[in-house]
Amino acid sequence: MDELPPNSVKIVNAGSITVGVYNLDGEFYALEDRCSHDDGPLCEGDFDPETGVAICPRHGSQFDIRTGRALTLPAYLPVDTFPVRVDDGIVKVDVT
Repeated sequence: MDELPPNSVKIVNAGSITVGVYNLDGEFYALEDRCSHDDGPLCEGDFDPETGVAICPRHGSQFDIRTGRALTLPAYLPVDTFPVRVDDGIVKVDVT
């Protein structure tokens, strides 16, 4: 978990899907690294830990990392989220 300190994000491959794993004050969330607006990368953008919002680097759409819900245009569809658990200090994402 040292690689993912509080209020940070790490992009990882989880099976055939690339996800952003977010550590929001010790709670972990995972979003597919794909903006629902234009299928571009999402998790490479800014992350606001005060609001729990991921910001798409291409057009600025904002997404709630807890639910995947699109909060601002041009995106209006949610992005996929995945369960995250910690086993023996290792953060694991379930993409099945």
